[in-house]
Amino acid sequence: MEQLIEQLKEAGAGTVLIQEPLAEYTTWKIGGPADILVIPETKEELIAAVKLLSAKGLSWTNLGRGSNMLVSDKGIRGVVIKPGKGLDYVRFEGNQAYAGAAYSFIKLSVLAGKEGLTGLEFAGGIPGTVGGAVYMNAGAHGSDVSRIFKSADIVLGSGELVRCGLDEMQFAYRHSFLHDTPGVVVEAVFELQPGDRKEIAAAMASYKDRRLRTQPLKMATCGSVFRNPPGDHAARLIQEAGLKGFQIGGAQVSELHANFIVNTGQASAEDVLTLMSHIKRTVQERFGVELVPEVLVVGER
Repeated sequence: MEQLIEQLKEAGAGTVLIQEPLAEYTTWKIGGPADILVIPETKEELIAAVKLLSAKGLSWTNLGRGSNMLVSDKGIRGVVIKPGKGLDYVRFEGNQAYAGAAYSFIKLSVLAGKEGLTGLEFAGGIPGTVGGAVYMNAGAHGSDVSRIFKSADIVLGSGELVRCGLDEMQFAYRHSFLHDTPGVVVEAVFELQPGDRKEIAAAMASYKDRRLRTQPLKMATCGSVFRNPPGDHAARLIQEAGLKGFQIGGAQVSELHANFIVNTGQASAEDVLTLMSHIKRTVQERFGVELVPEVLVVGER
């Protein structure tokens, strides 16, 4: 382990942290330490990190804002790569938005609206990074990343930097090829359309008002926990099963939105996992529907 740490530093892979607690790097505020957390600030540092790990035959875990991730209480063994502030940028060229992997997806939607560009209004309430949004094909309000995606620069598991277009991403509901193939998004390009600034602002304000009324935005959550089953909504099934407010340890089904699990203050990852299992079992028994987690569970159990 010590040798790998030194090699990462010598390779210019970015900031290297040892036994770094990950709770503060996730929106759930839950999670044990990473053996090694690497924070590359540039494309070159990211490539250096991945190339070194690839040469050693080592895998890694990719971490964005941790808004769709549950890190186990024991933490993550091996290396975690988190794109740093140097990849937190955006620029607009005509109707296209170029955003670094670490840039806030919400912030991107707001700035696009101010630029008079429409297409990203749906992203105003998705609390992740651009890299995470591309990885998950994040979506809301009847739209998702695939509707506006043009291309992305991605460092593959081999350390090779490639540019992937829409077809190559293999987008599906909350899915991209990155679920099956190791890779880290460096930058994404979104194709937007000219729009009326007032209309865009009004739509985003309407979405925000709805979120404030229906989602526990002031509490530690990861957003939606389960995917919506075909033709239905996970929140409706969970609510109809009588689980709103149900609590295990410090993890509670939100009183506002049944597909949100909130950390009431001292929730452990095990609390959340136990609650998720209870929800799945109850909905299956009541409605015959198997809920599929949207949240990514990582780390040593």
